[in-house]
Amino acid sequence: MPGPHPVEGSVGVSGMSTCLEGLKEAHGRPWPKELIALGPEESAQQMVLRRIQELSDSDQQDPFMLADLDILASRHQAFCQALPQVSPFYAVKCNSSPWVLRVLAALGTGFDCASQVELEQVLGLGVAPSRIIYANPCKPASHIRYAARHGVQLLTFDSEEELTKVAQHHPGARLLLRLRTQDSQSIFPLSTKFGASLEACGHLLTSARDLGLAVVGASFHVGSNCQTPQSFTQAIADCRCVFEMGRGAGHDMSCLDIGGGFPGTEDSGPKFEEMARVISAALAQDFPEERGVKVIAEPGRFYMESVCTAAVNIIAKKAVLEPGGSRKLMYYLNDGHYGSFRLGHREPVPRVPIVVKEFCSEPPLFPCTLYGPTCDASDRLFLEDVRLPELDVGDWLVFPSMGAYTSSMSCSFNGFLPATICYTMGPQLRCLGVGVEEEAGNLTLI
Repeated sequence: MPGPHPVEGSVGVSGMSTCLEGLKEAHGRPWPKELIALGPEESAQQMVLRRIQELSDSDQQDPFMLADLDILASRHQAFCQALPQVSPFYAVKCNSSPWVLRVLAALGTGFDCASQVELEQVLGLGVAPSRIIYANPCKPASHIRYAARHGVQLLTFDSEEELTKVAQHHPGARLLLRLRTQDSQSIFPLSTKFGASLEACGHLLTSARDLGLAVVGASFHVGSNCQTPQSFTQAIADCRCVFEMGRGAGHDMSCLDIGGGFPGTEDSGPKFEEMARVISAALAQDFPEERGVKVIAEPGRFYMESVCTAAVNIIAKKAVLEPGGSRKLMYYLNDGHYGSFRLGHREPVPRVPIVVKEFCSEPPLFPCTLYGPTCDASDRLFLEDVRLPELDVGDWLVFPSMGAYTSSMSCSFNGFLPATICYTMGPQLRCLGVGVEEEAGNLTLI
């Protein structure tokens, strides 16, 4: 069986100064058992093929996902190297796996939480409340009270109504005013739902002061998977205006949150390095380091997208003739819109999978519709067809770069369970203080 084309690999992290002793155990709880310890000559891609072979030889050809934790560590290093003046607060909603959160907690990231459950997850790992931002501008009162009880002080808001709730339930909060941005060119815009206009900010800052609340800065989000790095330039300049208004209203403005929107892969759209240069230039212009403003960000997709590879099995097949006599294939897979491919309908270009199959010669390609396993006719992986060779029931397709907004959005509609996830840890993580030993066939951390 030939191996799939290599997916994005990890870069060396041996130069990182952070010690990962915290990976061994969190609050007395052992690590989950889904860990695969890679040897010096092994790769996560090889593990995908090994797992496919194991499942092909069994009666359970279930979908699965493999996460390479070394890539996660290398993405953290890449972010810190490109934007050393920005502290990353990982967006938990992107992928809330305990493995992912524990690795990032040990690496020293902060966390962007949007609900009480996410707060509980992160605080349960022993993360200090000062390393958390509760960044949902529209919060249930009970969740605000939970944040107050557990010392999470940094919260966002974008309306008077939210200020009233915070004044009642968390008067000691340190608030960031979330600003609306121009994000129409982002793949997943957010400003239709969140953010105050620049014109409304003066009134909101005065209202916060009158309620006895402390506004300590401003935040924005240019939309997930931003396609225009210049969106950051304008948003940062607008935040400088908010800082001036806030100081005029008597607030001590000291924190800027530039949100997320960073690309997960470099296949299309702007490169991360280009975006980082634009952001650095804008910060140097409007928030130079000598002013002492703390700058944070909320990367999610950038950290997680390239970490995971998904493998799905063809469970059924149908060939149809199109008008004019051309042949089209329909493949029914054991994972789909209600599982790992929830965002497939919103992606501008469908992902073309890697076919795990040997062919004697270069096979012809056909337009193929990829359906998920449920009885919902809209359960398609993508709205457009992809071109693939003719395959058989039981064949496997591999999708690289599936770590962002996949497992965290999966459900069990129609009784089809989400893909199982296993995790690999290579020598690069272990050289930072993580080791493994084999005991009675089980991997344990030492």
